[in-house]
Amino acid sequence: MHSYDEPVYLISVVATILDIHPQTLRQYEKEGLIKPSRTQGRMRLYSQRDIDKIKFVLQLTRKMGINLAGVDVILKLKEQLDSMSNEIKNLREELSKVNRNGSVPTHKAVVTTSNYDIIIFED
Repeated sequence: MHSYDEPVYLISVVATILDIHPQTLRQYEKEGLIKPSRTQGRMRLYSQRDIDKIKFVLQLTRKMGINLAGVDVILKLKEQLDSMSNEIKNLREELSKVNRNGSVPTHKAVVTTSNYDIIIFED
């Protein structure tokens, strides 16, 4: 079994799986929506992560009627949200470690709201 991020699928296989024309995949790449890996012979190889991202793009365009420029904005915002979520998770873990020690160091400030814990680190 291949890992989620391992590029193993050729463009023809992905097009068949998703029931789209290979040119659609080339267009998505040209628009910067996907970035398949390339072999030394310049053949495109897609991972399962790429396929899932393409499925998301297809949902946005087909079911919601969003154009490719809008999809690009949505994908960038989703990437930022995922990054921020990871950062919040890491900060929560660090806060949990600090709380186990019973105090917050003086160089850190903790602000708690109803939905988020905000930690401010000063350099």
